[in-house]
Amino acid sequence: MKSTIVVLPGDGIGPEVTEEAVRVLQDVGSKFGHEFTFTDYLIGGRSIDRFGTALTAETLAACKASDAVLLGAVGGPKWDDPHAKVRPEQGLLALRKELGLYANLRPVKPFPVLVNVSPLKPEKLKFVDLIVVRELTGGLYFGKPRGRDRVNGFVRAVDTMEYYDYEIKRVVEFAFKLAKSRRKKVTSVDKANVLETSRLWRQTAVAVASGHVDVLLEHMLVDTASVRLITSPSSFDVVVTENMFGDILTDEVSVLTGSMGMLPSASLGDNGPGVYEPVHGSAPDIAGKGIANPIGAILSAAMLLRYSLHLERESVAIETAVDQAVTNTLRPMDLGGRLNTRQMTDRIIAHIVSNQ
Repeated sequence: MKSTIVVLPGDGIGPEVTEEAVRVLQDVGSKFGHEFTFTDYLIGGRSIDRFGTALTAETLAACKASDAVLLGAVGGPKWDDPHAKVRPEQGLLALRKELGLYANLRPVKPFPVLVNVSPLKPEKLKFVDLIVVRELTGGLYFGKPRGRDRVNGFVRAVDTMEYYDYEIKRVVEFAFKLAKSRRKKVTSVDKANVLETSRLWRQTAVAVASGHVDVLLEHMLVDTASVRLITSPSSFDVVVTENMFGDILTDEVSVLTGSMGMLPSASLGDNGPGVYEPVHGSAPDIAGKGIANPIGAILSAAMLLRYSLHLERESVAIETAVDQAVTNTLRPMDLGGRLNTRQMTDRIIAHIVSNQ
């Protein structure tokens, strides 16, 4: 297979972890006989510094023409001025919208060797294997009107949560299809006791479920879900929810794996390339020190192979290598280990070689 992968390293530790993910993909390509071509473009804060915009037309065009996009985190204190008209996150949101990436997949499956790193009791982590499907191009992050004005002498800020039924239907449909290959259970998370958008969400989820009688649908309010994901995480299979709820809940469940640095994600649409990125942020406090955990980015590369390039065997090879590479002492520093970014990746690559 010959594939073109656009790399958007981003800001902070983004360039460090995406570099390691690329190394892993290069090794997989060599071992399995594939040819991956990588091209780098700027996004986020570094793009603002150079071009005055968080996402250039050239970068967007390259992403659209690629087979997949590997992305690092964006943002940092340098660009955090609340009065700034251009912000790093604008590039990320525009990329999602322009590529039609309405479904964000965030799998959570703790590694057995790391159960003592999580703040939860080890018995709570048994049999945990869930995936959150977050709607990614609607809701509060994209709704209009938005902005600030002055009313009766007071400054008012407005954000609008907005959803069309078709936006809800397509992401819930995605979740049901995903559940068919898993344990056949979908938990739809909303706030239907308060929000009109959530009442439409719940109504639409019920309609979609009628076409998938072999999959169990349960509804859960977001406040209840935030508790249950910690107290009974093994009871979940596929969780589907709107944009903001998904953003918050997936950060919460990162504690199940011991560190946010462990979680990968895939952003997918109906056509065109997917975008793959670790869930963690740009972590500017450790940028440049070579100690960032690369596993989230490397597992994102495994998802890239699975969902965009349809290379299941190669994806599993990476996931298996990560599982085997992490031991009680040989683990990244954020998990209490002593390996730096490069050393952790070297161990993973070594296990990919030994497995094939």
